[in-house]
This record gives sequence, C-alpha cells and structure tokens, in this order.
Amino acid sequence: MKQIISIIVPIYNEEGNILILYNELLSITDLISNKYDFEFIFVNDGSRDASWALLNEIASKDVRIKALKFSRNFGHQMALTAGYDIAEGDAIITMDADMQDPPKLILEMIQKWEEGSKIVYARRIDRKDTFMKKLTANLYYKFLDLISDVKIPRNVGDFRLIDQKVLKSLNRCREKARYFRGMVAWTGFPHTFIDFARPNRTAGATGYTWKKMFRLAFDGMTSFSMFPLKVAAYVGLFVIATGSAMFLYISFDALINQTNYPLFKWLVTVIYIFMGVQFILLWFIGEYIGRIHDQQKERPLYIIADKLNLERENVLDPLDVR
Repeated sequence: MKQIISIIVPIYNEEGNILILYNELLSITDLISNKYDFEFIFVNDGSRDASWALLNEIASKDVRIKALKFSRNFGHQMALTAGYDIAEGDAIITMDADMQDPPKLILEMIQKWEEGSKIVYARRIDRKDTFMKKLTANLYYKFLDLISDVKIPRNVGDFRLIDQKVLKSLNRCREKARYFRGMVAWTGFPHTFIDFARPNRTAGATGYTWKKMFRLAFDGMTSFSMFPLKVAAYVGLFVIATGSAMFLYISFDALINQTNYPLFKWLVTVIYIFMGVQFILLWFIGEYIGRIHDQQKERPLYIIADKLNLERENVLDPLDVR
C-alpha cells in the first residue's frame, strides 16, 4: 500500500493563483505518483473573491482535492490548524498559494524525509521583498532567537514538511495564540533545511498586512518566551538605580557644595518616568492576562461553513466547530 503525502494550502483571496498552483502541483506529484498517493487540502479562510467557486470546480474533477470553507476569516495559522486536523498523510507539507513557495521543492522535501528527517524546513536565502520588510524580518528573528526558550530556525516560514509523528504532537496543542514556526520547533524532532530564493507572487496581493505580521510576531514572542515579563524587572531596576543615583548626587551636592536644587523638578521627572514604566508593564501584563482569559473561554479555533470531498468521519459537518 502506498504512503500518503498531504499538501495543505491556506487560501485567502487567491482566485488568480489557485489554478496555477493546482496545475503545478499535479505536474510535480505526477513524477512520483507510482510511489505515493497524494491529497490536496485547501482551506478557504473567509475569501471574498471567487476562490471557493474555483475550489468547487477542481474538487468536482479531482477527488484528491479536499477543501474546507471557514465561516469567516480566522487567520492563516487557524487555516493551517484546520488542514492539520484533517490530514491523513504519512508526511504533511504546508505551503502558501501565491507561488512564493516553489512547488518544485516538494520533491526535495520528500527525499529529505525519506532519509530520516521528521521536519524539513524550506529556508529563504533570498527574498524579493521591500527593504523595510527584509530589515524588520531580520531584526525580529534575531531578537526572537535571543529571547526565546525554544530555538526557532531563522528565515523559515510555513513552507515545510512534517512527519505524521510531528503532526500528532502538534494536534494535541490547542492554544489560541498559534505560532506554528515555534510549535514545530518545540516538538524537538530531527530536522533539516532546503535553501531557496523566494520569488515574487504570481498574482494578487498578500493577505499579510503589517497589522497581521505584528500580531504573528507578538504571538511568537509571548508564546515561546517569558522575556516580556522580565523586561519589567530590568526597567524597574534601571529606574531605581538611576533614581537613587540622582538622589545621592543631589544630597551630596546640597550638603557639600551648598547648592540649592528645586526638588520639584526632580520629582516631576521621576514621576513622569514611573508613569511611562507603569504603562509599559500594564501592556505586557494585560497581554498575558488576556491570553489566559481567551484560553479559558474554550471557544473553537475555527468554524467550518462548508466542505468538499470530505466524509463525515474525516471532518465535522458544516457549521460544526473545532
């Protein structure tokens, strides 16, 4: 019996890329179809264009196409979660639909998996992004590597292959703030890399706005590091040290040199600094408390509105939740 390879693709307003990607996947997977069976899982994350209609069209012709439709936009990481939840493969590949994750790398990923790697990352050695996006990405990954309790590989996105053992471990993690780049690394299974230069999108515009990227980056920091809470201690110690130094200097100058300092100037400065520190600390503490509150509500991670080529035992019925 052939082993199964699952390919998961989140979809958000990708009507210009779906057919291009599908045809490219067919041409690649046909090369090893004598050795593996494939399932193609598309998760429509609240698209407002014709993406779902196109998925209906190709799913009616190819039973290997399995598709889920969210009731609204739940986000890229939740779309990956839904794909992982229904994947039946011995190896699972996740990739974006914009062709910036070259399908031709799938063959190399499978080869690395065959050689024993449980996780195969596609690592970007070059990316055709704006200077600002490259700069912020590099700074973020360096900072995350510095503060994270888990060593998360740099310059990797969500284009990767994981073994079924890794999948089972991930599916046991049901936290709301999901950051798969860290979660996959957290499992600790043997991994390797495939380097590639990331091309431009073939069509459409990216669904990752600066707001969404910031949210994802913050999820990465707060999910895999306690550093934000430690910042409070560092800032507090700095303020106490500088405040004490100011007080000693004023006291020494007033007693020895008979200098008359208006005390209210120093008090206003110190109070102002402490107000800023309090706001920063409240922000971090609020983030953690908010995540605890969100987790305790036990709301579903996503809601399925429709499905294609999926039987009852594979996935919950439409309008059920996960």
